[in-house]
Amino acid sequence: MIRKVRKAAIIGSGIMGGGIAALLAGAGVKVQLLDIVPFDLKDEEKNDPTARNRIVKAGLDAALTSAPSLFFNKKDAGLISIGNLDDDIEKISECDWIIEVVVENLGIKRDLFTKVEKYRKPGSIVTTNTSGIPLQDICEGFSKEFKEHFMGTHFFNPVRYMHLLELIPGSDTLPEILEFIAAFGEKNLGKGIVWAKDTPNFVGNRIGIQGIGAIMKAMVEEGMTIPEVDAIFGPALGRPRTAIFKTVDLVGLDTVIHVCKNSYELCPDDEQREALILPEFIGKMADKNLLGNKTQAGFYKTELTPKWKKLRKVLNPSTMEYEDLVRPSFPCIDEAKKKTTLKEKIACVLKGDDKGAKFAWKMAANSFLYAANRVPEIADTIIEIDNSMKWGYNFEMGPFELWDAYGVKEAVDRIEKEGLDVPSNVKKMLEKGNTCFYKLENGIKYFYDFASASYKEVPVAKNMVSIAAAKGNNKTVMENNSASLVDIGDDVFCIEFHTKMNAINEEIVDSIGVALDYVDKNGAGLVIGNEAGGMPGAFSAGADLGFISKLCHDKKYAEMDAFLKKAQDGIQKTKYSAFPVVAAPYGMVLGGGCETCLGADRIVAHSELYMGLVEIGVGLLPAGGGTMNLWKKYINALPAKTAKDTDLAKFFVPAFMKIGMAAVSMSAAQAVGNGFLGQADRIVFNRDNLIGEAKKEVLKMVDDGYVPPARQGLIVMGDAGQGMVNAEIFNMLNGKFMSDYDAFLAKRIAYVMSGGEVKVGSSVDEDTILKLEREAFIDFSKEEKTIARIDHMLTTGRPLRN
Repeated sequence: MIRKVRKAAIIGSGIMGGGIAALLAGAGVKVQLLDIVPFDLKDEEKNDPTARNRIVKAGLDAALTSAPSLFFNKKDAGLISIGNLDDDIEKISECDWIIEVVVENLGIKRDLFTKVEKYRKPGSIVTTNTSGIPLQDICEGFSKEFKEHFMGTHFFNPVRYMHLLELIPGSDTLPEILEFIAAFGEKNLGKGIVWAKDTPNFVGNRIGIQGIGAIMKAMVEEGMTIPEVDAIFGPALGRPRTAIFKTVDLVGLDTVIHVCKNSYELCPDDEQREALILPEFIGKMADKNLLGNKTQAGFYKTELTPKWKKLRKVLNPSTMEYEDLVRPSFPCIDEAKKKTTLKEKIACVLKGDDKGAKFAWKMAANSFLYAANRVPEIADTIIEIDNSMKWGYNFEMGPFELWDAYGVKEAVDRIEKEGLDVPSNVKKMLEKGNTCFYKLENGIKYFYDFASASYKEVPVAKNMVSIAAAKGNNKTVMENNSASLVDIGDDVFCIEFHTKMNAINEEIVDSIGVALDYVDKNGAGLVIGNEAGGMPGAFSAGADLGFISKLCHDKKYAEMDAFLKKAQDGIQKTKYSAFPVVAAPYGMVLGGGCETCLGADRIVAHSELYMGLVEIGVGLLPAGGGTMNLWKKYINALPAKTAKDTDLAKFFVPAFMKIGMAAVSMSAAQAVGNGFLGQADRIVFNRDNLIGEAKKEVLKMVDDGYVPPARQGLIVMGDAGQGMVNAEIFNMLNGKFMSDYDAFLAKRIAYVMSGGEVKVGSSVDEDTILKLEREAFIDFSKEEKTIARIDHMLTTGRPLRN
């Protein structure tokens, strides 16, 4: 039997249930979303289906209006049906997977599963999203068949964006059920799978909540402030910008209090149990309903001045009053900002001697010891702990990876000098002469396994192709400061960018040309892709704006034209090469990064894709073939040989507006709607598999007998298209949707995209449009308002509307 999930039931429509429903719908699964009937129905409402479904409807509406969006595409909500547990419980009999996401109360969960057992079909999978209640307590007394198909699936919130999915086997769960859910979660839902034991709060929250509690307690003891702690535990240590207290504001202080209480009560033998007793001011915050973003006030809050200017405030725990936020720093943080690699930044922070560095080290040592003591209590290996913190908390390094970055022996010596106990498993590792938790040999990553006292291969998904591993196996065939060309096997190569935000500079442009020549002689195909830590990351944030700014200020227009011509030639060479080229974008794919993808034969995109041609925001236009190739995407979406016979007017204004309004997709699904992804392109939910899936696409095209596209003229809208756009611009100016300068830029962009001084339906040579792009770009770069926009973006990171 081949198991499939065609329809799933989600029981519980709160923020977590709604998020899981949105994720499953995005993966193409039909969803039955259920919740309780309101307790407060009036007599006239008791037979009214709308009133009886009020709670579940509110849950779905909240998911639809959430920001950031829980849905990849709001249309996915069409796959979700709502109902209540009194009238619609029998509908779970149609479902292949039933997920419980109700309140963390053992009695309520057991009562619910009693109903589920009555109505579910035999063989259907039943899982609980409990964050801490033991599975054995939940399913005690249920039938053998129920227990064989029951397990824990602990998603992290927000479900769409958090990579971690903890899987918790029940004592009777069938192996094939565990294997299926792991494969479905990894491939179909795009999650990073961590196997957790049935222990309180599992892996991620057991480690994460202890870290938060320990830092809060130490903050009070050391006289640190909330902003000081957040300044330390941010990007300099490979953590998200939300650091500690902004993260708690996002999650909700009530949730953190609950998880701390749960760990404290259920882990009586935990050596750091006292860290879970939160400082007194936390209780006062809860009493005042200062729970974070959900109540518009937590450790931080935003106030508006009478002139609608936002003021950031931060809580003073001593006075319980909000004060103006003054962003602090420390010498160690200032020094870390000058460093390039995370390892260098970590050394600055953890090995410094100022107040911030000493506090950072104290808490790092605490986390090292706590994590080591949890193996094998909560997980069999260090991998589960590190991955949980990376995927569930957006850390760039887990505790054992951070320990490696510091130096394991060096850290242990310092810990022992400070009178702390080093876990025996770490001591034994060092005694055997093993001085790191991870190592890379011949392109294969190994981890130290405490149980066998030996190194073992880090398991990876079968679809995963690692650029880093290939580099470690001496497969780099070309490398410079901005890009590398790497052999990823089967005669397929990958060109990887590694500038800041993978911005495209002249060296990358040159490298693409070199890569194409090399693959033409030595390979079967090329992938354009990168590997980067953190989510969502940046495939490429666009062209190197600093380089463009210098050319503008220096009035070096001939050099600018030469650079643009080289970039266009590279993209054209990519498009018409004798072998397939597949782009593998993820995260931010803006400006020149987007143009690079539009020049590839196909795009294999990650589901989290923020893609757009945004050059108008800095007073420019896409001049790497972007206007032309986006229009080609629209034309190529039409049935073969019908472009001349189709009313292209209905396509031109929407295509133009994507550039004229700097439209950026909020997901790959939206990129399809925006025209950046076509029918031949693919969406991959798991970014870990992105390079591997792009490679598979290259090999499939080769196997199908790849033939490069023929060069031919492009059907354009000419003067008719410009007239339509001018009418649209007039309306937008009147509605104050764009400035006069936006309108000036937009009219010229429409001129370029429509083919210039030609009639509607004309066939225009691609080189003609590319020349129009370059001319417009250079003309724009001479304008003072464009230079002001570029400089403002470089200075503030935000667009200027002048």
